[in-house]
Amino acid sequence: MPNIAQMLKAEISRIARKESRTEVETLKRSATASRGEIAALKRQVRELERLVKALMKAQKRTLTQTVKAAQPSEDGAATGLRFSSKGLANNRRRLGLSAADFALLVGTTGQSIYAWESGKAHPSAKYLAAIAALRGLGKREIAARLLELRST
Repeated sequence: MPNIAQMLKAEISRIARKESRTEVETLKRSATASRGEIAALKRQVRELERLVKALMKAQKRTLTQTVKAAQPSEDGAATGLRFSSKGLANNRRRLGLSAADFALLVGTTGQSIYAWESGKAHPSAKYLAAIAALRGLGKREIAARLLELRST
């Protein structure tokens, strides 16, 4: 007759192995799913990094082209600048400047400003560059430039 203690020990070991096997299988499935998700996320990050790199390159190219277009060419004319008489009038009104003050900033006369705004004349390339330089400035910056120009 077998020893009862040995039989109990063997049965307890068998049941423990069975229970641990089910727990380990659950953990293996979970780990496998996690590895799949991690691999998918890594692929997604790689793709996003590639996209960001391409966008940065395109933005740099666009910025370079914009700067080149705004710079004067060899003959002194600015290239790639657009002009709109309504845009000029709106910008002057936005800054709260008279035609004479705007002309002082651009380097021309008040009459020229009126002619450009009415569409009777079109500014030359050197004035287009000066007008473009004033587009992004605010009232304080313009006031400081005017004060500087008037003091000289």
